[in-house]
Amino acid sequence: MRWNDVLDIVLITFLIYFCTKLFRQTRAIHLVKGIVLLLLLYLIVSALNLSTITYIFSRLFSDIVIVMILLFQPEIRHAIETFGRGGLTKLSLFSKLRSIDNENIHKAILEVAMACTRMSEDKVGALIVFEGKGSLGEVVSSGSKIDAEISSPVIENIFFPKAPLHDGAIIIKNNRIESAGCILPLTENSVSRELGTRHRAALGMSERSDAVIVVVSEETGSISIAQDGALERDVTQVELIEILTKFLVPEENEQKNKLHRKKDEDQQKGNNA
Repeated sequence: MRWNDVLDIVLITFLIYFCTKLFRQTRAIHLVKGIVLLLLLYLIVSALNLSTITYIFSRLFSDIVIVMILLFQPEIRHAIETFGRGGLTKLSLFSKLRSIDNENIHKAILEVAMACTRMSEDKVGALIVFEGKGSLGEVVSSGSKIDAEISSPVIENIFFPKAPLHDGAIIIKNNRIESAGCILPLTENSVSRELGTRHRAALGMSERSDAVIVVVSEETGSISIAQDGALERDVTQVELIEILTKFLVPEENEQKNKLHRKKDEDQQKGNNA
């Protein structure tokens, strides 16, 4: 193996990593999964000697380069723009990951719950998106970069009626307010006329991602939560905390915390005895 072969392998590896990370930041990852499934199906029908369907698939995959360009045109454009802006550091192999413990997550949940309760009492509209396992890169880029610690005053200031970013949504990622004034996709399904644009946007976001979206109604002050394409209305502060805790705190870590708390309680009982 020559040195240029090693360089070739390294460059191809980096290119695959770059494309994978780029797609993960957008909804294009679902298109990639669909193409992979079609390819597997093509291999299966070829093995079964199904001539007609095999011919159709062969014609499809013969023009796969053109199909890929058409499907991933926004992502390809975004990649070229990233190169042009010199933003490769954002896609670095050694990107920093924040270490978040459960205590900070619980603190953030309480701050969000307090902010929603106050805005509910004052009938201030709000739209808060908690990112799940799927990245919301496209939605994050539609707003203004914030990267702020989660606190009740910050959230309330963002959604203050005369604030510049109050009409959009805030995105919470890695236990921080990533961006504000973000535009969410509206649901295409028919919903009750009582629901306003914020509720339609929350449903639309929950249909297209695994995120949890909290909505505070400007008209009624009620708090709602959208998840997996369903909307739960008139949520209390306690219920809001429970739902967010279940979503944000890994079940395994939560069980460990319960065991630790139980041990502490047993120790306290022993000391009192």
